[in-house]
Amino acid sequence: MSTLSPSEAQRLKAQLVGRLQSAKIPYQRFNKLDKRLTAYVRGCIQHPELHNLYELLSVESFLGKVERYHLRDEKVRHFITFYEHIRLPSAEGMVFFALTPVQVFQFVNIFWFYHPDDHERRLVREVLLFVPRKFSKTTSIATLAVYDLLYGDANAESYVGSNSYQQSQVCFGVISKILRALDPSLRRFKINREQVFNRMPGKMSISRCLASAADRLDGLNASLVIIDEYAQADSDALKSVLTSSMGARRNPLTFVITTASDKTDTPFIEMLEAYKAILRGEAHNDAIFAHIFEPDATDEEGDPKTWAKVQPHLGVTVRPEYYAAEYEKAQLTAGEMKTFRNKLLNIFARDERQMWLERATIERAFCSVPLELLRGARAMCAVDLSVRDDFSAVTFLLYTPSRVPEGRETVCPFHAITYYFFPAGQLDRHINRELYRRWVEAGYLILCDGESIDYPQIVDLILRQPFATLKIGYDPYKALEFTNLLLATPGVGKANLEAIPQSNGSFNTAVDSFELALSRDQLTFDPNPITAYCFANAVIDSDRLENRKPIKANPTEKIDGAITCLMGFWLFNHYRQSV
Repeated sequence: MSTLSPSEAQRLKAQLVGRLQSAKIPYQRFNKLDKRLTAYVRGCIQHPELHNLYELLSVESFLGKVERYHLRDEKVRHFITFYEHIRLPSAEGMVFFALTPVQVFQFVNIFWFYHPDDHERRLVREVLLFVPRKFSKTTSIATLAVYDLLYGDANAESYVGSNSYQQSQVCFGVISKILRALDPSLRRFKINREQVFNRMPGKMSISRCLASAADRLDGLNASLVIIDEYAQADSDALKSVLTSSMGARRNPLTFVITTASDKTDTPFIEMLEAYKAILRGEAHNDAIFAHIFEPDATDEEGDPKTWAKVQPHLGVTVRPEYYAAEYEKAQLTAGEMKTFRNKLLNIFARDERQMWLERATIERAFCSVPLELLRGARAMCAVDLSVRDDFSAVTFLLYTPSRVPEGRETVCPFHAITYYFFPAGQLDRHINRELYRRWVEAGYLILCDGESIDYPQIVDLILRQPFATLKIGYDPYKALEFTNLLLATPGVGKANLEAIPQSNGSFNTAVDSFELALSRDQLTFDPNPITAYCFANAVIDSDRLENRKPIKANPTEKIDGAITCLMGFWLFNHYRQSV
């Protein structure tokens, strides 16, 4: 088994799309079973850009099985009817839910296919749903467990295995609520702390949630094994003990449902790669159904289209603005970014923080240049604004193509001057008040009257500078009032303003340009200890495409001056006129 390079994955997807779009799809047959199946398959084939490679490969695998195996519509309809006629927990209480098209596709893959020579022997025995957070994982697990309890073998045993007792109890709580809604008096079921017994005549079935060590389990005869959050498991011992007990069952089912984690050396990684190889056709096993949701190799992690590709329930079980808010929060620290990538993008990522620049590196580039000598110099202005909780930064990155700093022999074409603002009313309550007071007393930190940042004061400072400012760049998430003030100023138009995306992909070239200029002594900074402080607080974050951007090492630290300096390089890199 091999891992595909981005170019190989792109080529494979293009070939796959060609095959799917030229195939004769039996939509009429799908409609006969459930129109939502048609909706899902047609959506994947007609809009492949909205679906990842492995999701489309799963569709191709499904189409092949339709031709090769016996189809039992009544089995699918029975499960769907069951699912849609039981009450499930929600924010509004116990309510009925209709399956979404993607869920219909998943359960059709499980319950539709039977062997041609034995119409009672189900084809699919192993299922992997690799899905992001907020996909309704717990509901799917609990519903399958209850279904096996009610309609499985007379002595069915369903087990939900997880990595912790608390996680196991979340699932068991949903199972209990479903059964109590079905039978409020509990005449047909007995519910203990971790196990449910079916008391109906002719039934001896049980459902049990486990978080036990594997060596404590014996005498099992599992019919359904559900492994929750397998990507977190350091060992496959629990899964192996449970699945090895299924030999007497005619239609055993092992159901793994998980989201990515920061663990990259676990049994699940090996399993995921094996299942991907099966989908690619490098190995054959029709008894496995894998549905994998992850970005394609070249997808930008800050693009809403990527979020929709990864989360098929965007707008259903998770609100679209949730992803935008979480991505904005992820820009703040390496830990938040790791969580966003693991849980919402469903990719394996670790918090591998690395110091970017030492304070002394920036301080060695300090150079005091009188403003009068810089009059008329072409400049880019970049702002990073807060409201009231901390300081705001304004950087002017000046282009000085003939400047040779004192003590040097070579030209230094870039000089950065950064101003920092803080609301005076917040100073006494701030966690860093002693440090900030020293900066204020030394003239490095400018106070704004009142409890919040004074945007007109910042606009006034920008307009008073003696430079030929070409562009004013800003973070589009936080600058509406600021940009409105500038647009209301005579001589400032939309052409002077530039919204700068804050993603790793956007910052990558700016980071490269900055590092190159600094390493070649082609950049100096106006002496301000806050600037060195900001750079020292930054760590470099790399996304899976190796795009780099500095973020905070810790949530309480400030890196605004580093960000605005890079935004200045971004503006020069994207300026349409030659400088």
